[in-house]
Amino acid sequence: MAERATPVLRASATDAALEPDPLAPAQIVAGAPETSSLVLACSEDGAESGIWRCTPGSFRDLEVDETFVVLEGRATIAHPGGEVEVGPGDVCRLAAGTETLWTVHETLLKGYRLAAPRDPSA
Repeated sequence: MAERATPVLRASATDAALEPDPLAPAQIVAGAPETSSLVLACSEDGAESGIWRCTPGSFRDLEVDETFVVLEGRATIAHPGGEVEVGPGDVCRLAAGTETLWTVHETLLKGYRLAAPRDPSA
């Protein structure tokens, strides 16, 4: 019989023990941003939710489908269509394949949900 996930899980985002989740050195553009995360749940299809933190600095990323809410901090996310400032209470969506440049001004803490990867043959 398959093990079932905990039906209700609570974590204090501000006090949770996040694990280092470093950026690749080639991603870093300025400063020394340090990232850490805590995965709260993964589904069988590859969707994931959790908590993510990043200290100030700039880095490039190639996004996956993600929805997140900013809990603390402030950042600018530049993308081919412009840029957006995010801060506490903002809910954002990143489209898969978008090339971004993140500039974290104040340590950013977010709760996130990554969508399941799409099947390229579908």
